[in-house]
Amino acid sequence: MQFPFIKSALALAIAVTATGAVASSLDKHDRAKSVHKKETYFERVSTFPVYQNLAPDENTTDATAAEISAASHDGKVVYYSNSPRGRIGMIDIADPAAPVAAGFLPLAGEPTSVAVTGDYLLVAVNTSSSYTTPGGVLSVYSIDNPLQPQWVADLDMGGQPDAIAISPDGRYAAVVIENERDEDFDDGLIPQQPAGYLKIITTKGKPSKWKVRQVELTGYAEIAPDDPEPEYVAISRLNIAAVSLQENNHLILVDLRRGMVINEFSAGSVDLFGVDTQENDVIEPLDNILNRRREPDSVAWLNDWWVVTANEGDYEDADGVEGGSRGFTIFSPFGHARYESGSSMEHDFIRIGHYPESRSENKGIEPESVTTGHYGKADYLFVGAERGNAVAVYKVAAFAKPKLHQILPSTIGPEGILTIPSRNLVVVSSEEDSADDGFRSTVSIYQYGAKAANYPEIMSDPKQLIPWSALSGMVADNHKANILYAVPDSYYAQSRIFKVKVAKNGPAIIKEALVLSKDGDTVDYDLEGIAQRSDGSFWLVSEGNGGSRPNLLIKTAADGTVMEEINLPDGVIDKQISNGFEGVAVTGSGENERVLVAFQREWKGDPENHVRIGVYNPSNNHWGFLYYPLDVAQEDAWVGLSELSAIDDHNFVVIERDNQQGDKAQLKRLYRFSIDGLTPAAEGGSFPVVSKTVVHDLLPDLKATGGWVLDKVEGTAITKKGEVYVVTDNDGVDDSSGETRFMHLGKLFR
Repeated sequence: MQFPFIKSALALAIAVTATGAVASSLDKHDRAKSVHKKETYFERVSTFPVYQNLAPDENTTDATAAEISAASHDGKVVYYSNSPRGRIGMIDIADPAAPVAAGFLPLAGEPTSVAVTGDYLLVAVNTSSSYTTPGGVLSVYSIDNPLQPQWVADLDMGGQPDAIAISPDGRYAAVVIENERDEDFDDGLIPQQPAGYLKIITTKGKPSKWKVRQVELTGYAEIAPDDPEPEYVAISRLNIAAVSLQENNHLILVDLRRGMVINEFSAGSVDLFGVDTQENDVIEPLDNILNRRREPDSVAWLNDWWVVTANEGDYEDADGVEGGSRGFTIFSPFGHARYESGSSMEHDFIRIGHYPESRSENKGIEPESVTTGHYGKADYLFVGAERGNAVAVYKVAAFAKPKLHQILPSTIGPEGILTIPSRNLVVVSSEEDSADDGFRSTVSIYQYGAKAANYPEIMSDPKQLIPWSALSGMVADNHKANILYAVPDSYYAQSRIFKVKVAKNGPAIIKEALVLSKDGDTVDYDLEGIAQRSDGSFWLVSEGNGGSRPNLLIKTAADGTVMEEINLPDGVIDKQISNGFEGVAVTGSGENERVLVAFQREWKGDPENHVRIGVYNPSNNHWGFLYYPLDVAQEDAWVGLSELSAIDDHNFVVIERDNQQGDKAQLKRLYRFSIDGLTPAAEGGSFPVVSKTVVHDLLPDLKATGGWVLDKVEGTAITKKGEVYVVTDNDGVDDSSGETRFMHLGKLFR
């Protein structure tokens, strides 16, 4: 549909807000040159677990969430919507590195969004009794004292409110009334009545005097013109609201002053090249998806001229046309796609180990949230990936394509991104929460001003596309001090060895992936440890599961060809449980070669808090055993070994850890022990017990980046120069943040 004043309205927008540079096409990116010689980056300074903001009489295991956030006018208080608890939570971030729980506001319904305009907090509250009888209010609170909001008014929205946006000049609030569809009715297909719309609130004077207008959004989208299903709204400095109709794959621009639609256009489709569309336990970005609808979720204004959309693409229509557009797009207000990220954002997530293979047949990393902000002398675009559990930060300029600046790790399910440029802060709220699984919903805070990006700490070669994740064991090369080898566990099929190059500055780089093969076929081990033999070949260990998969010691050639699989003696196998082989180390060569294997936890008949260290003699196929004494676990936790590395022929280091994460984590340490003078005993004999000494407490290192303390510290490597590296297992981004810590600890063994 065309509007008689669209050209004049948009021409006025150009005249008011745009120089020739701003209005110029992004296609002229080749002319762009950075005027900044030194870059500045964002770094995470804290992570606040939402359950810490429960009332004293509430159970800390109760489900919580942090979805959308807003900040007080001074930027020192964060308000977040907590849908499961029916409340707005508050966090005092006067010190961003030490956020403090500040209580909550109970509501009479489900909060769907939150925003601040001047001294007022606005909360969208869904009070619907059913999908067909939607209802809701916009609750207004005075925040003269930001930590003590006082209710002022409820404005009837007439339907189910979702997103809220505040105009930059504070004159207007726009509320999307989604009246969302019932996904269990008619396979979730639209149209489903009643139709949604946009509410415009003129926020002049006291809230009791605020004027509320309604803008109909029906009749525009081709897919279901009678059921727009508006999803998100953003407002430019010209007071033009951009509204996304996700299921309808459409965008509508509304002049808030006039209360009228001034343009509307389809979000169109995208061709994706080099993506993984098969959930087969292997990351294989080899497929192409053509003509896939973008289906934008959130929207933002860039330079008050371009409209940016995060293309979640989660809707399948009656013809089976699925979304999964996996990126973001920059549109002109006339509906022209000026930039399309395609599969580039997903490729960047693959390189840092954040790709969720279990989502390959659906939406991949699932871009959902987008916003912009001006920090220092630059404009930045932030795109959150709900399934990739991170926020991609792009540097943007008028003449240039967006340039990936860095990626910020979050916890699980980043839903909202809040920029607070006045304090050089960015706040990311993550909604996924499961106390039983050990992860919690959080609010993460990042500060602008770092001289280097401290994440990722390990990634694959930027010049290649080497998929990786779930690193579980590591070893240093015998001859090259800057080369390590790492292996992934059973989360992925087609076991492999990654060749890693470390540097003094910047992340470690995965340069090569050696796919293991046996008799010409790939193999599927649960690799938990790797050691390099004197001739450059490897010993690996695969952890058994107490059932069909045995604990195996595996010899491979340097190219990954499996040469031998070695099982435990029958008498030992009879005692196995699921927590088996977890690390491997090798000493000597030829007739003097010995292979040590760490077991994770006690097996049947082992003394309490004592685990086996197996010692294998390749020359006669003999197994002997020692005992390693574990620390006592805290209540509701267990303690075990995660790695074994050789310091020399007699001294070894292990990772001993509990199975806890976040603020529940208590034990993550490196211990040293010696086998000098000890004779391993065969099964049935009396196993000598090694003595251990603490070498390094890893908890301070895990807490140093302000993130959620990770559970699985899994790999250690000691280079020929004595430098120690430790890596964590990110569980393949499955019920895990996907974050991988690769920590350089320096020389610990003198």
